[in-house]
Amino acid sequence: MNVAVDFKNVDIVFGADTTGSLAMLDKGATRAEILEKTGNVLGCAGANLTVNEGEISVLMGLSGSGKSTLLRAVNRLNIVSRGQVMVKDGDKMVDVVSCDEPTLRRLRQHQVAMVFQQFGLLPWRTVEENVGLGLELAGMPEAERKLKVGKQLDLVNLTPWAKKYAHELSGGMQQRVGLARAFATEAPILLMDEPFSALDPLIRTKLQDELLQLQKTLKKTIIFVSHDLEEALKIGNTITIMEGGRIVQSGPPEDIVLRPANDYVRDFIANVNPLSVLTAWNVMRDRRDLEDAGEGWLWLDRRKTTRFKIDAQGLVVAAERNGQPAVWVSVDDIEKSSDEASHVFWAKPGTSLKLVMLAMHRSQTSPVALFDDQSRFVGAIGIRDVLSAVLRR
Repeated sequence: MNVAVDFKNVDIVFGADTTGSLAMLDKGATRAEILEKTGNVLGCAGANLTVNEGEISVLMGLSGSGKSTLLRAVNRLNIVSRGQVMVKDGDKMVDVVSCDEPTLRRLRQHQVAMVFQQFGLLPWRTVEENVGLGLELAGMPEAERKLKVGKQLDLVNLTPWAKKYAHELSGGMQQRVGLARAFATEAPILLMDEPFSALDPLIRTKLQDELLQLQKTLKKTIIFVSHDLEEALKIGNTITIMEGGRIVQSGPPEDIVLRPANDYVRDFIANVNPLSVLTAWNVMRDRRDLEDAGEGWLWLDRRKTTRFKIDAQGLVVAAERNGQPAVWVSVDDIEKSSDEASHVFWAKPGTSLKLVMLAMHRSQTSPVALFDDQSRFVGAIGIRDVLSAVLRR
């Protein structure tokens, strides 16, 4: 994967003279100690994070954890006291911390766009004028600007409201204008600072869905700040959790849920429904761990209701359920299936755990088999595997 943004040992201290604060930080001083001794505020300490092209990287944490502080270092809205923030600029990486003003201006105009929580719309301008603001400030000719604005309004389904003003739109529609304005610059990197948190839950869910749908086409690199873990698990390819200005854990959503790094993260995820993030791959037992049934057969479940015979290539050459030849049913076709005792459901590693559980319920808790893209048998999921994952044991 190609790197889009790379934070390297980033320290951010807010205050007049940060030298003493950084010296205290190097000696292990806490945020509270630095504030008491120097009057300066530690925003971020020792942050190392790599964001790859085309991914949605979510920064999480409680208020004051440093997530927005770190985000705003990407376009130098926050000044980094020490460290580097490398941003991809064409075929090279540029350090935003030390680059000159013309380079920074170019990055802000063409490489990095931002969507704010409070929409930031100018009330005296229409929707289309707000969307085209960045292009106008960049000096783009009016005819070209109108074409680009029209394209972005179509993208977010706002064309009928092009001539309206902000006060004539709902909160969700105003945030769509903010998205369209960011998209209009065609910047490959998009910074989103709690963009949906001011909206009611139904509108927030709808905009999350729309963002994911747009991302399939646009393939932007998105750094997304959120305090809502359900939102982070839904949209993030990677989740980074911060506490007191420091990164305490970063990884795929399933790692955060299944393997919390410390008590802070464990408390953070305590009330999260694991079905929103876990897949079959996260909970399956590998075929090598299944019990041998003799003569090339393997038991899929501990109750020994279902067994497969596997050849040297990992392909199933025979299958039985309850002593009868198995009838194969994909979990994707679960609504078409009946409750036959000989049915064996199968899935792929990326299948959601929720769908796997539905198949188990339909088949009276029989195991679900997993196959890769070459139809090779890779593992199985039994009821105990599901319960262990859901209960995080």
